[in-house]
Amino acid sequence: MPIGYTQVPRGPLDRFYRRFYRVASRYSNTAEQLATKDALAGFKHAQRVAYDAVEYVASLLTIGMTEQEAAALLADYLKQRGTERYLHRPFAWFGDHSRFDDYAGYGDYHPSDRRLKDGDVVILDVSPVVDGYIGDVGYAVSMGFNAELESAKQFQLELRRIIPELFASSMTPAQIWQEINRLIIDAGYDTIHAKYPHCVLGHRVFRVKPKSGKHLRVGWGGFGWFSLETNFEFFKMGPSAALGPEHEGKKLELWAIEPHLGWQGAGCKFEEILVVEPDRVYWLDDNVPHVREANASK
Repeated sequence: MPIGYTQVPRGPLDRFYRRFYRVASRYSNTAEQLATKDALAGFKHAQRVAYDAVEYVASLLTIGMTEQEAAALLADYLKQRGTERYLHRPFAWFGDHSRFDDYAGYGDYHPSDRRLKDGDVVILDVSPVVDGYIGDVGYAVSMGFNAELESAKQFQLELRRIIPELFASSMTPAQIWQEINRLIIDAGYDTIHAKYPHCVLGHRVFRVKPKSGKHLRVGWGGFGWFSLETNFEFFKMGPSAALGPEHEGKKLELWAIEPHLGWQGAGCKFEEILVVEPDRVYWLDDNVPHVREANASK
């Protein structure tokens, strides 16, 4: 589908895609088994490893560093922690690249030779597979104080508070997507996750068979984001794997939720795991950087 979401389909192919997605998401194959206590502990550990990586690399950022160099630091850190496997390859986005301006295709999302400048917003996004469990996180910082970023992060904390309530309601995933979109626009921001593949606000996380060594991946376009193993798992789940604006299927299980918003010249996001159970919805871990930072500033 094209990059970016419009309320009115862009043509016959876009219209067909949306109809197909709505129907298929209702009947796609997803696991009925809710995560056990041990599985939740495994996902929580993997998420903390991921957050350790982005916080560590954030502390190493220097003016003149490229996105590719920052992404390589993320990969090196995770390798030193014992994992070279991932859901998707590490990402680093600097400046206006953090709001995905002027992207012509999905290959443009990969880290580039763009160099870090003073005042830039930086988004680091990494998803290690630890003992088979996936931890997928996003983290936004800036080189020096950035008032727009600080305001945006405060608003994102409000989204973080609201999101479990929306999942606990009778709303479909598609309705949740539209409500988050409305809140972002009403707050004066652009909805940048509308530019993601399939316009995802989030995606399911799952366990894969623990293995050593590197994942294989297809190194082009949108497929280059993900390892072949996780691409295959997403394929088996079908459209219900991604929380997009046409998803009318089930909400249960674990989601990596990633609201991404933008303003002139930059964007920011957080990403963390949301647990959706029949009688309870909650964030897997409240000991995450964006929450700790907000608590420390009170």
